[in-house]
Amino acid sequence: MQDIKELSLKELEKKILLWGFPKYHAQSIFAWICQKGVLDFSRMSNLPAPLRKLLAQHFSALSIKLIQRQEAKDGTYKLLFELADKSLVEAVSIPMGSYRTGCISSQVGCKFGCQFCASAVKGFKRNLTPVEILDEVLHLKNQDPANKLTHIVFMGTGEPLDNYDNCLAAIRRLNSPEAFNIGARRITVSTCGIIPGIKKLEREDLQIELSVSLHSPDDKIRAQLMPVNNKYPLAKLIEGCREYIVKTNRQVTFEYILIKGVNADLADAQNLAKLLKSLKLAKVNLIPANPVRELKILPPEKAQIKVFKTVLVKAGLPVTLRKERGQDIDAACGQLRLKYENH
Repeated sequence: MQDIKELSLKELEKKILLWGFPKYHAQSIFAWICQKGVLDFSRMSNLPAPLRKLLAQHFSALSIKLIQRQEAKDGTYKLLFELADKSLVEAVSIPMGSYRTGCISSQVGCKFGCQFCASAVKGFKRNLTPVEILDEVLHLKNQDPANKLTHIVFMGTGEPLDNYDNCLAAIRRLNSPEAFNIGARRITVSTCGIIPGIKKLEREDLQIELSVSLHSPDDKIRAQLMPVNNKYPLAKLIEGCREYIVKTNRQVTFEYILIKGVNADLADAQNLAKLLKSLKLAKVNLIPANPVRELKILPPEKAQIKVFKTVLVKAGLPVTLRKERGQDIDAACGQLRLKYENH
């Protein structure tokens, strides 16, 4: 049975007209599914009963299955999904004051092998389709009592710019007023530094946020942490980000996971400040590492984190320190999937 989200608004309008109903019902259907989170066609009360019956006969509204949920004391919850081919992916919902951010996956596994991330431990399997990505969002919304999801970050399992076309198709549906209607500036794409993807993104005329995983100001250490650095080293990556900023006039956020004994000492902070201070619109998001037993990584002490942040602030860089979330569940990317598959 076809997932109705595979259709564009115009395609659904055409289908409804062929069935003998006014095309405006198509907009109502997308609003029921994407904005209200109603996935049962029989509950779409403003549609004619015969149309609801036809929709149920021909379409489904959700293609992936929720198989596990973990909830932390801070209100963060993580969902594990099974896809049609029995592959597993994860998504996380994070409360932030009056906002709720959905962290979603773009691939089954990951081919880039970052040493601090559990996503690549079992390798790469395949890209997610646009519908599977949107289904993660629907599940996150439906797991919230208020059906609330205000922001989306492509920071789960996988590299979004390695699944460029499918992610962009999902983003356009997330942003579309007739679908999810999530503002572009509330959608963030995170990349390990795929320069051709960054160049493509700068031509999209989208007001989405770009986040770049940096994690070291030193080529040798970054290459150890992130093998992608061997193909796209720091000098080329920073130049690509500079070009993105100039062409889009949009800020780039540099994600920096602080790992004890690896990239979190005073010299690292000073070198990071030197690397980024020439960029016109750059921000640093410091992230204490989530402990991952399989990868043997730990966060630095709080005092060391404070010193690191202070160095960047004194250099004039906007800095945020991400609050640790989901520490009492398998919160890091790929952890829940890895635990489930190893069980």
